Amino acid sequence: MSEENREEVIEEVEEVEEAEQELVSDTDEQKEEAEEISELDQVKKEKEDLQDKYVRLQAEYDNFRKRTQREKAADLKYKSQSVVEQLLPVVDNFERALEAKPDDDTVTTFYEGMEMIYRQLEQVLESEGVEEIKTVGEAFDPNVHQAVLQVEDDNYDSNVVVEEMQKGYRLKDRVIRPAMVKVNQ
Repeated sequence: MSEENREEVIEEVEEVEEAEQELVSDTDEQKEEAEEISELDQVKKEKEDLQDKYVRLQAEYDNFRKRTQREKAADLKYKSQSVVEQLLPVVDNFERALEAKPDDDTVTTFYEGMEMIYRQLEQVLESEGVEEIKTVGEAFDPNVHQAVLQVEDDNYDSNVVVEEMQKGYRLKDRVIRPAMVKVNQ
């Protein structure tokens, strides 16, 4: 091989090596760019996930706040229920005592005083939202009436309350004590 050929071959080999190095460096740059793009996509995905978590957490908080407000309102609405339940037997006893009208003048004065106390107690209960459940002549409703007896009375239609055995009471829209009643068959 001549010296010139040898130099040409050496030059060609060097050119091929340089081209290979350029390809390798181009490939490395492409890999780096791909990794940067991949990292960017990953950061975008993390951002979207965090945004979604934030929105969900905000919605959960709003639901919790609304639920606690409803519970507080319900608690306030029925706060006097336990006191009313304890007072109902007292009201029953007042009514029974007032049914026996006295004949003596001194007892009459005492009786009138008891009536005044009874009316005052009724007003207090009414101001708290307590109301009597209507019974006689009403259609029997198992949600507010408790049937104690069934009778046959031609003066009333079937399934109608004939007599009230014990008054029933409602606090706002909640039944505290159902009325004990006699129902026509």
